[in-house]
Amino acid sequence: MPFFSVVVPLYNKQNDIKATLLSALEQSFKDFELIVINDGSTDDSENQVLSLTDERLVYIKTKNSGVSQARNLGIEKAKGIYIAFLDADDYWYPNHLEILHELCKSFPEAGAVTTNYEFLHPGGYIENTLFNDIDTGYTGIVNDFFKSSLKYRLIWTTAVAVKKEVFKTIGDFDTQITLGAGEDTDMWTRIALKYPVAYNDIITATYRLEGGNRVSHAQTLKRVFAKLDKFKEEEKSNVSLQKFLDLYRASYALKHKLAGDDKTFRYYYKSINSLKNISGKTAFLLKLPAPLLRMFYQLKQQLKKSNIHFDIYN
Repeated sequence: MPFFSVVVPLYNKQNDIKATLLSALEQSFKDFELIVINDGSTDDSENQVLSLTDERLVYIKTKNSGVSQARNLGIEKAKGIYIAFLDADDYWYPNHLEILHELCKSFPEAGAVTTNYEFLHPGGYIENTLFNDIDTGYTGIVNDFFKSSLKYRLIWTTAVAVKKEVFKTIGDFDTQITLGAGEDTDMWTRIALKYPVAYNDIITATYRLEGGNRVSHAQTLKRVFAKLDKFKEEEKSNVSLQKFLDLYRASYALKHKLAGDDKTFRYYYKSINSLKNISGKTAFLLKLPAPLLRMFYQLKQQLKKSNIHFDIYN
């Protein structure tokens, strides 16, 4: 029984997957299996995976069913005590699993353990995170997961590991939610509501925003977003959770306004508990006519090309 089972969902990432898998296979901590779930790729992804030879590598090919189904299959096949996740175009530093292992041993009560991470933007710009109420260099159980996640999300999929037994309690990834539409947020919220989360401030993973076929606003109308209604009861007594989820409701509302889906925009806008839970600039953008909002969005995209980055949600 390996300590970790690393689950990698794969769909059409032929230019990224080999480097991603090598970053896992070159970990300083060796006690893991690496499960690649090829979710019906139509490019050269399969050959890139099969070019690697390592006894820890487990390759499973399925028909295309979506990222949540691929992760759930990986969880089902996993033999490890903890499940670590790695997206097919992201990267681990060599100490990633070692740091996670230390967290697992130091905080066995935690349902999930996670490290800090960085964003790699196109052009090489690196963006670092900042979590509310967590000091630089902190290691330990997080006091208020949702409050700490209001600017950046404390758990990001490629940086986290979850006890396999936790999934028996809270269930698998919701297959009704599509890629990039809140399937991971739904999972981490469910975990954080029932279990402590342990965190180490060392950056051990890179979220590659320059990776191939990242989800864009153009795909909004083809995706099914998390409704977040399932947490309404918990929100009544958890102010931090309410603020956290209202940020996502605002984000989903803006995405649908940009895509021209006024009905879904109104649904998410009306679902926001209070505009006081979101920033003034986000509230301003929510009230803009769609054509003007698209102009602001295009300006944001142009500024990115000059390595000028800002978040409209905070």
